[in-house]
Amino acid sequence: MAPRFHELKVAAIERQTADAIAIAFELPDEMRETFQFQPGQYLTLAADIDGEEARRSYSICSAPGDPHLRVGVKKVRDGRFSTYVNEQLQVGASLRVMPPQGRFTALKGERHDYLLVVAGSGITPMLSIAKTVLTHEPESTITLVYGNRATDTIMFLEELNDLKDRHMQRFTLVHLLSREKQDVDLFNGRITAKKMEELAQAGLIDPLAADGVFLCGPGAMIDEVSEKFRAMGVDANRIRFERFTPSGEAPAPRKASVETEKVVRDGVEVEVLLDGVRRSFAVRDSTDTVLDAAHKAGLELPYSCAGGMCCTCRCRVVEGEGEMAVNFSLEPWEVEAGFTLACQTRPKTRKLILDFDAA
Repeated sequence: MAPRFHELKVAAIERQTADAIAIAFELPDEMRETFQFQPGQYLTLAADIDGEEARRSYSICSAPGDPHLRVGVKKVRDGRFSTYVNEQLQVGASLRVMPPQGRFTALKGERHDYLLVVAGSGITPMLSIAKTVLTHEPESTITLVYGNRATDTIMFLEELNDLKDRHMQRFTLVHLLSREKQDVDLFNGRITAKKMEELAQAGLIDPLAADGVFLCGPGAMIDEVSEKFRAMGVDANRIRFERFTPSGEAPAPRKASVETEKVVRDGVEVEVLLDGVRRSFAVRDSTDTVLDAAHKAGLELPYSCAGGMCCTCRCRVVEGEGEMAVNFSLEPWEVEAGFTLACQTRPKTRKLILDFDAA
C-alpha cells in the first residue's frame, strides 16, 4: 500500500540553534505500530501554508523506544516549510505525517564499527543511528565526524556530548568548524576529501576498518568524500549516503529528450495502480513528469521531496517505457527490475502503466 498521511499532534518544540528546532510528536497507542521505524529513516510532513499544501521530508532523530517521535528541522533560505515550522508552528498544533520511510538505516547484526560523516542538519539520521547502536549493540563502535560553521550552529550538541560521556570507549566525536577557529588546526575547515585524508593519517578515523561508512549532507560533499574513500580502498558497497539540498528546494528535472517530446506531443495515456485501484490520466506537456501530470488531473500520487532523493514516489513500470531525469535514491537492482521515480519520470511510449503497490 502507498504511504498515507496521519494527523499527529506536536508534543514539544525544542530550539537547537538560532535556525533549527526538533519537533516531537505525540503517538497515540493505535498509531505506534504504524510509526515504528528503523534508525536513519525519515518522515514526510505536510501543512497548508498560505492556502497551499507544502510537504518536506525530515529525518527522525529519536531512537526506537524514546518517549516521542522526533525530527530535526533547520530553516533554510527560501524554504517555505522549514520557515513555517521554525517561526509559526506551536505546541498542540497538528501536522500531517506519513509513516517512516527510507533505506539509510543501521547495519543488520550485533557487532559493527561505524564511520559517520555529516554536515549541518544531516546529523538528524546519524543521531538516531548512533543512539540506537550505542544502546543496543554493546560491542559496536561509532566514530562521528560532524562539520558545522561554528559552535552555536551545532544541532543536538548536548545530546551528542551526553552520548560521548556515557560511551567514552565506543563513541569518538570529531567536530570540524569552518568559521570558528579551534585550538587544534586539524579540526578547522570544512568536510573535504583532503580533510578526511588528514584525519585518517592522524589516526582519528579508519575508513578501511569500518563495516559501514555513512555520509549525510549536500551532494557535492558526498560525491567528493565518497570518491576519496573509494580511492583509499573502501569497498563501495560499504558506503551509504543520504543527500539533501542546502537551498531546501528540489532540483529541477533535466530537459526531456527529443524522443519524449515527440511522443508526448499527441498526448500519452498513463495508468497507475495505487492502493488496488486503477486510475488513468494523460501527459500532454513534455516538461511535465508523471507526478506533475497526475496533479494537473487531480490525482494524488505519493511524493515528498519531488527531487529524486527520497524514494516516496517509487513505482514499477508494468507496461511501456519512461525516462528518469535524475535518480539519487533507487538502487541499481531496482532500476534493472523496472522501478522508477514518478517525480522524475517522463513517458517515452504512447502508453505507460505504473504500479505504486509493487513491493
